[in-house]
Amino acid sequence: MDINQTAAIVTGGASGLGAATAAALAAKGARVFALDLDSAFASAEQHEGVRYVATDVTDGEQVQAAVDEAAGSGLPLRTVVNCAGIGTASRILSKKGTHDLATFRKVIEVNLIGTFTVTTLAAEAIAKTEPLADDARGVVINTASVAAFDGQIGQAAYAASKAGVAGLTLPAARDLASSGIRVVTIAPGIIDTPMLAGVDEEFRAGLAAGVPFPKRLGRPDEYAQLALDLIEHDYLNGEVIRLDGSLRMAPR
Repeated sequence: MDINQTAAIVTGGASGLGAATAAALAAKGARVFALDLDSAFASAEQHEGVRYVATDVTDGEQVQAAVDEAAGSGLPLRTVVNCAGIGTASRILSKKGTHDLATFRKVIEVNLIGTFTVTTLAAEAIAKTEPLADDARGVVINTASVAAFDGQIGQAAYAASKAGVAGLTLPAARDLASSGIRVVTIAPGIIDTPMLAGVDEEFRAGLAAGVPFPKRLGRPDEYAQLALDLIEHDYLNGEVIRLDGSLRMAPR
């Protein structure tokens, strides 16, 4: 699918994976609508072709308004990349007590239900566009994590949410096939995003040393490159692709 002269939605678009993907799509000629919390935009880099839209992915009305804006931009909405997500560290049972249920619920709400909400509402808009070759209309790329398969101690909420995203991939691809919409999921390993900004160099080096090859952290632009490849490759559908240097996470 040609990205040029199409509209795209990227959630979590103010930083990290989302910001890199939004910039890469704009460089390819897309008009990008980068969705994120209003508070996240203060430090966001400005890129030509990227419009920042304050949106909480857990709020269906806000998501619908953002989708309507993208769909009404004058260019066909063809692409959605869901990068919005949060992570916490808490054991189910520890010396401090049990895992906070509200925290578990919040992680599921943002990472899994937020992804589903954006996917569903955007798919409705994409399905109304004129079909391309093979009756294709667009693609949704979701973001899981290697934690979906190798969840570590303290990652019960995060791993459960990302396993849900991974499990959503195939049924979503099958559900949306009749509308000409592909669904593909990327499962990143340890990527050097703002979530690691407070980590000291020694710990960062230890994380990199655990990656079989190449022995370094992944980069957001590598995620963005893969996302663009998936958008342009029309026969990739219903698949979860690990982007992790063959890393398999240890228990802790």
